[in-house]
Amino acid sequence: MGTRRKSREMALQMLFQADMGKQSADQVRRTFWAEHGAASHHVRGFADDLFRVAMDRAGDIDGLIEKHAEHWRMERMAVVDRNLLRAAVAELLGYPETPRAVVINEALEIARKFSSPESVQFLNGVLDSVGKELEKTA
Repeated sequence: MGTRRKSREMALQMLFQADMGKQSADQVRRTFWAEHGAASHHVRGFADDLFRVAMDRAGDIDGLIEKHAEHWRMERMAVVDRNLLRAAVAELLGYPETPRAVVINEALEIARKFSSPESVQFLNGVLDSVGKELEKTA
């Protein structure tokens, strides 16, 4: 598994922990990295940055997701799906030089590992729609 994929998975895990545990970003970082301290500097750096963007821009990110996830409120989405969307949208916002197709494909591959088969189509539709909107406003 590549460095970026591992970072994306770790960012997802941190977002999941923050969401389920109702923890602050600092609490999550402290406990998460205490358990995963063996991660390389590159893996940790990108994971931390995605997590930071997702937490710092949570309101904007959740608003974009809800706008493009027709008839779905954030709290009704599966926890993994909700946080995978947050991580991917954070990457679209924080790393505009990364091609949209790469961000979406990576999110779908992670979804195949951590989520249900039905989620992949849903995530693809939402992320493609969000990505198109962000490209128009860039």
